[in-house]
Formats: sequence, C-alpha cells, structure tokens
Amino acid sequence: MKRQGASSERKRARIPSGKAGAANGFLMEVCVDSVESAVNAERGGADRIELCSGLSEGGTTPSMGVLQVVKQSVQIPVFVMIRPRGGDFLYSDREIEVMKADIRLAKLYGADGLVFGALTEDGHIDKELCMSLMAICRPLPVTFHRAFDMVHDPMAALETLLTLGFERVLTSGCDSSALEGLPLIKRLIEQEVV
Repeated sequence: MKRQGASSERKRARIPSGKAGAANGFLMEVCVDSVESAVNAERGGADRIELCSGLSEGGTTPSMGVLQVVKQSVQIPVFVMIRPRGGDFLYSDREIEVMKADIRLAKLYGADGLVFGALTEDGHIDKELCMSLMAICRPLPVTFHRAFDMVHDPMAALETLLTLGFERVLTSGCDSSALEGLPLIKRLIEQEVV
C-alpha cells in the first residue's frame, strides 16, 4: 500500500467484464480515500477510481463532499463504495436504509458506478438485498466488492453475481493478496469466459 499523507491508494485486481476499454481487456482501477489520492491516481495512469473512506476497515462509504470535489478534479470514472461500516457484510434493516440513501446521494453527486456487497450468515450472496440495492443503482454499472472473498463457494457465487447482473467483481482470489489468490482468479475468469 502506498501512503501519501493521511490518504492511501491501493491497486486491486478485478475480473474483467469484457467491456474494458484498454487494449488488453483490463483497466487499472485505484482505490482512493481522498481528493489528493484521486488526482494522483489519474496522473499515474489509472483508468478508473474506486472512492472509499475507511480503507483500514476495508473501505466504507465516502462523504458526498469528497465525491463532489473528486468529480470536479478528475476526468476518469469514479465508482463509489457503498458500505455503512467495516466488519462483516451482514446488514441490519437500518444499515440497509443507509445504503439505499447513500446510493441515491452518490448518483445525485455524479458517481459513474457503485460498489457494494452483501452476504448471508452462511456465506452466500444475499440475493434479495443485492437485487434491492441494484434496482436503486441502475442504470449505473455495479461492482460486487471484496465481500466476495468471504463467500463459501467462489465459483457458485460468481454464477450468482452474473445472474444478478453485476458487471464486475472485486477479489483477491479469496486470499490475502491478488498475487496469492491468482490461481482462483484465473479459474473465475475462465468460468466467466466460457
């Protein structure tokens, strides 16, 4: 992780959606938590930004003020994390209401895409909640975030996400880093392509 003052930037591996604009089919998305980091990411060649807060907690929803100024400061797409708190990916009814409100606000303030994830207690994708949140997100593209790395069965989870209409999945291959999780990432990509 590269630290710059109080902010940080992380490069993350993503399963390509087949819609990438880069010649090799991959885009470089950089996770940032400040305006300065967003500007630096764009200068450094990032194709897209994932805007978060609370990176030490795995990423939480950023303030709408940060989103507004980031959108004024960069030309590349900005995808916004929707996660009311760190910790697990099981959400209470009140947290779900916060997520819905945050999605509406992120769209209002110019988000180019949204990033979220929700699981059930037994480690499966929370289909009902994901469908409910995706309905509010549309027509923006939606990425399922690193909650994916906590699922019980990654191959089945990917099928579920594709069926639900997620365009992207953020994963480290269910390991501590994308490099260590590369074997699973390759299997997931092959499954999506087939």
